[in-house]
Amino acid sequence: MSGLVFAPVPSAEALRVFREKLAPGKVLRLEEASLVLTPELVQLFQELLEALSRGEPVRIVPLEAELTTSQAAELLGVSRPYLVRLLEEGKIPYHKVGAHRRVRAKDLLAYLEASRKRGREILDELTREAQELGLGY
Repeated sequence: MSGLVFAPVPSAEALRVFREKLAPGKVLRLEEASLVLTPELVQLFQELLEALSRGEPVRIVPLEAELTTSQAAELLGVSRPYLVRLLEEGKIPYHKVGAHRRVRAKDLLAYLEASRKRGREILDELTREAQELGLGY
């Protein structure tokens, strides 16, 4: 797995037109190669194109991929030492290959989702307390 790739973003109009034409059963052709779009592929392309239209960098990683600590830290947007601390505290599952830690992409994504959920819950709690105190939130 290589680093993040920043590609020039096609025009918003080109992305919109392409997204509108995506539908299950349609055929995507590149020269002599073709691919029938399944509902899952359409959803994947829609999400990819939506992120690109917002100018976000995108990386596709198989859920079963085993990542090094450097790769995992990069995907989370944290330092490698911080990630290692999360691993050692048991917050993200990992296993060792020899002396090296490996993290499955799906475990990393599960941690990220749980972390975001906790953040939303904390924000909701703070908002509720601010409203109870009449702080205008």
